[in-house]
Amino acid sequence: MEGNGEAAAHFQRKRPGWLTAHVFNPLVGAITGMGISLLGSRVLEVRGRSSGKPRRTPVNLLTFEGERYLVAPRGETQWVRNLRASGEGRLLLGKRSESFRAVEVPDDRKAPILRAYLTRWKAEVGVFFDGVGPDSPEEQVRAAAPKHPVFKISKAAG
Repeated sequence: MEGNGEAAAHFQRKRPGWLTAHVFNPLVGAITGMGISLLGSRVLEVRGRSSGKPRRTPVNLLTFEGERYLVAPRGETQWVRNLRASGEGRLLLGKRSESFRAVEVPDDRKAPILRAYLTRWKAEVGVFFDGVGPDSPEEQVRAAAPKHPVFKISKAAG
């Protein structure tokens, strides 16, 4: 699935603030790097699509109906673009590393995943969903779907 204009425009409007970029994300990354997961936090490592170098960012790993997902609350971020390009990455928690394959979820299948994500992390990411929450009507959650890329992940073979 290719990037869409709604997700890209959403990202431009919802760029992380100074506190998030310089305090919160590095703090969560450091804690997760020590092997402590905060409500499912991991460090996502994906190869940069231009540089080829590994890029890391903290993410929330959602387990929903027996499957695992990565949701981009800020829209079409760099990690989303890199994951689309590579189709694979690693999840890090302390010294543990898990390689995975990723498949982007189509917009028409995102609503229940987004609802589960917001149920768990609304306090942290709700501001990026423009008033949509876990109890919002189905139409509102579906309308938000194009703004938030979602990837189903599975363990890499071998």
